[in-house]
Amino acid sequence: MSKPGIWLKSAPYPARGLRARITFVAALLFAGFAICANAQSSSPQTLSVPPDSPRWELEGGAKVTDYLGRKCLLLDGGAAILKDFEMRDGVIDVDVATSGKRGFFGFDVRLDKDGRNGEEIYLRPHESGQADALQYTPVLNTGRNWQIYNGPGFTGAVNIPRDEWFHLRLAMTGAQAKLYVKDMDKPALDMTDLKTGIQQGQLALINLLGGACFANFEVRTTPDTPWERQLPPMPPGTLTKWSISPSYDALSRNLERPLSPAESAAIQWQDVEAESPGFVVLYRYRDAPHPRVTFQQDFSTRLQPQPGMKVLYARTTIESDRDQVKKLEIGYSDDVSVFLNGQILWRGRSAQGFRDPRFLGIMNPENDAVYLPLKKGSNELLLAVSELGGGWGFICRLQDFSQ
Repeated sequence: MSKPGIWLKSAPYPARGLRARITFVAALLFAGFAICANAQSSSPQTLSVPPDSPRWELEGGAKVTDYLGRKCLLLDGGAAILKDFEMRDGVIDVDVATSGKRGFFGFDVRLDKDGRNGEEIYLRPHESGQADALQYTPVLNTGRNWQIYNGPGFTGAVNIPRDEWFHLRLAMTGAQAKLYVKDMDKPALDMTDLKTGIQQGQLALINLLGGACFANFEVRTTPDTPWERQLPPMPPGTLTKWSISPSYDALSRNLERPLSPAESAAIQWQDVEAESPGFVVLYRYRDAPHPRVTFQQDFSTRLQPQPGMKVLYARTTIESDRDQVKKLEIGYSDDVSVFLNGQILWRGRSAQGFRDPRFLGIMNPENDAVYLPLKKGSNELLLAVSELGGGWGFICRLQDFSQ
């Protein structure tokens, strides 16, 4: 799932913290996407774009070459952006070939004009046959969100051939998409709810790492289908109403100390609401940080400060009809302190590579639990949520506690 940068052999996902490369890749894949695009005709059209076409804008490790008997685009830490073209609904066809070494190649679609937001779908040949050989992640404010959006609709299993050409098809229809790999009748990944909300934008072929070749590219626009979201239900007990602070340098703050009344009053709080099934996705509201995380290369450093880590505060009010204890089920990415009524109750970290070298840090409400001693009346729950990469957010559900 998705993260760019220097990749560790021990982790099945790109190492989120090693940000020298992350910054480099982000510059290649996002800053270069701010290309002036002509308004696309609403009538369907088909474009077949050869590898050496001037319609491609090549960024980073991208060049035209020959591989396995075909002229192709070779991407390795780079992108090929289709200039002067925007798409809502349509079908993208392309042949690909890869050596099978560690890599992340596929598509960026519906990119906004600044290249900071879009839908990203890619294959991970080093995970061929595994449940996460395919990955969809929305990119929000330059941040990939694979730790938050995971499982059905976001990851899928498929066998990825090595050293041979095979076909990919990506079909975009409203708020849904399907990725076909080799078999054009049955999708390998069915994306039932695209998360950025962007309905039209640019497209690019990408490879974050590892080298992959693309040939016989064709894109065919199709008539727009109704935009219908397919959201999961909101479970009982989910805390949905929150206010969030600006983001701060996490190393400049004592994250085991609650905000003072004066500090809280000075903050310009922003009201936000959790999306089903209860996620508060902070990249929607704040720029993604890209720190260099040392413990993804050296596990012994996992308790050391991580320069570049950002933190923000999130608060909500819990009304209780009596003094009681309730169980708070909490998932978070990547680091959290939990305060109740001005007192710290708990602090935890669920970052990729933190709990063990292969730990992914996938966010779900079963990550951890904290028991809240609620007083009768209003109770302020305050979270300090820090980010190291891969998705910044949290989910909280209240459950009755039987003593």
